[in-house]
Amino acid sequence: MQNSKYFIVLICLVLGFANSNAQTLSLEEVLNNIKTNNPQLKMYDAEIQSMDVAASGAKSWMPPQVETGFFMTPYNTKLWKANEMGTGMGNYMVGVTQMIPNSSRLKAESNYMNAMSSVEVENKNYTISQLNALAKTNYYQWLVLNKKLKVAKDNLLLLDYMIKSMEIRYKYSMDKMSAHYKATARFSELENTILMMENEICQKRVTLNTLMARDKNAAFEINSSFKFIDVNGMQLDTASLSKSRSDVKAIEKTIALNQLKIESEKAKFLPEFGIKYDHMFAFGQQPQQFSLMGMITIPMPWSTKMNKANINSFKIKNESLNWQKQMILNEATGMISGMTNELSSLKKQYEIAEKTIIPTLRGSYDASVLAWQNNTGDLFDVLDAWEAVNMAQMESLNKLQAILTAKVEIERQLETN
Repeated sequence: MQNSKYFIVLICLVLGFANSNAQTLSLEEVLNNIKTNNPQLKMYDAEIQSMDVAASGAKSWMPPQVETGFFMTPYNTKLWKANEMGTGMGNYMVGVTQMIPNSSRLKAESNYMNAMSSVEVENKNYTISQLNALAKTNYYQWLVLNKKLKVAKDNLLLLDYMIKSMEIRYKYSMDKMSAHYKATARFSELENTILMMENEICQKRVTLNTLMARDKNAAFEINSSFKFIDVNGMQLDTASLSKSRSDVKAIEKTIALNQLKIESEKAKFLPEFGIKYDHMFAFGQQPQQFSLMGMITIPMPWSTKMNKANINSFKIKNESLNWQKQMILNEATGMISGMTNELSSLKKQYEIAEKTIIPTLRGSYDASVLAWQNNTGDLFDVLDAWEAVNMAQMESLNKLQAILTAKVEIERQLETN
C-alpha cells in the first residue's frame, strides 16, 4: 500500500513537469473522446452490428432433405433381372423433400430479429449517459481542486510573508516565539494539503484518460469554464422523462420486442406446406417411375402447448416491464425534484459566501494585519483571521463542488448530456 502511494506521487511529479506543454481539453472534447474511443461503447457497436447481420437471414428456408436407397426391392437378387418369367423387380430411389415455410411466420420472425438491435441501441445510449456523468464528476472535481490549489498556494505565500516578517520582528522583541511556531505549523499543514490536492488531481487525470481509452499517464489540463443549469423551466412530468431517458426507451423497446415475439409464436399455429419428389431407377425391363407428393403440417393442441406457454410468459414479462418503467420514472421525478431544490439552496449559499462572508472576513484579516504591522495588534489575531478567511474560501469551494455534483446528477437523470 505504501509503495502504491509513492508510485502515485511519482506519477504526479512526472506529469507536473509535462504540464507546461500539455494540451487543454474542454469538457465537450473529453465527452467526444469517450463516445469515440471507449471500449465499452465499441462493444455495444459490435453487438448491434452482430444482431443486424443475424437479422438479414431471418427469412431463410429450411434446407432440403435428400434421401436415396432401394425401394420395393426383393431380397432375392435373382428376381432383379428380367427373364422369361417377368420383367424384373425392384428400384433404386433418389428423392428430395423441401418444406415451404409459411410467409406469415417468416415475416413475424423477420420483424422480431430486425427489432432486436433497437434495445441494444438504447442500452448503449444509457451507458453513454452514465460514462458522461462519471467524466463530468471527475472533470468538475478537478476544476474545483484547481481553484482550491490556487487559494492554498496564495495562502501559503501569505504565511511565508508572515513568518519572515515575524522572524525579523522577533529580533526586536516585537513578536512572540509561540506565534512563530503556530504560523510554521500552519505552513507545514498547508504544504501537506497542497500535496494531497495535487495527488487527487493526478488521480482525476488518470480516471479521465481511462474513460477516453488513452495512455493513463498522458498529460493534459482542463479549462475552468462551467455554467449553472436553469432549473426554473425544467420539465418534471413522466411523459417528458420517457422521451429523454434511454433506460426507459430500452424498456419500451423490450416491450415492443416481446410483442413481436408473441406474434412470432402465434404464427407457429399456422400450417406449413412441403413437397416431396422421388425418382425410381427400375431394375430389369421395368419402366422408370416417380413419386410427387405434397405435405402439410397441422398444428394440434398437443403440439402447440409450448407456443401458448411462451405467449403467456411474454405477456407477463411485459406487465413486469411496465411496472419497472413506472418505478424508474417515479424515482427519477422524485430525485430531480429534490436535487433541484438542493441546487437552488446551494447556489444561494454560494452567492452569499462569495459576495458577503468572504469579503467581510478578508476585510477583518486586512485590518488585523495592519494593526499587527503598526504594533497595535497581536499576530495570533492575524493568524485567526487568516484561518477564518481560508476556511471560508474552502467552504465556498465545497459549496461550488456540491453545486456541480447536483448539476451532474440532474443532467444524468434528465439525460441531457
